[in-house]
Amino acid sequence: MIVASEFANRSLEEIKELLAGGTLTIYSVARPVSADHAVDRSGKLATFTFGAPSFNTPSEDGSEVPNFAAPVTASDVGTPGFARAVTADGKVVADFSVGPGDREIKLAEVSCSHGAPVRVTSFKFNPEGGWPERADYYDAHPRPGYALPKVR
Repeated sequence: MIVASEFANRSLEEIKELLAGGTLTIYSVARPVSADHAVDRSGKLATFTFGAPSFNTPSEDGSEVPNFAAPVTASDVGTPGFARAVTADGKVVADFSVGPGDREIKLAEVSCSHGAPVRVTSFKFNPEGGWPERADYYDAHPRPGYALPKVR
């Protein structure tokens, strides 16, 4: 989880409370370096609306159980890369890693297709900076015909 600077001093429980009535938007892979930066090169794939409370009692394996208001279908086609959580009044709270593998938000699907259901199968909060991606992929802007950054 990468928390926006406005909420950096909040506890995990306070962050969960802030999300009640807010949204969780799944974006394609070109994520910003922090939650304080605008999303400028990623496609919006699906948007979930949190209920109140935003999370139910955690499951036995320790993962969170989000309380979404309704099932969601994809609004576009793409590969999920990150999600942005926003309060009901539009303030950015945090960014999360998303995908079918070892991510904070694990999806049932590998990719999104317009009109197809999008299902969250697992939701966990990793500590700040605990994303599984390589640091040189942060804020990456891949272009066709150019190689991804190399590890030095």
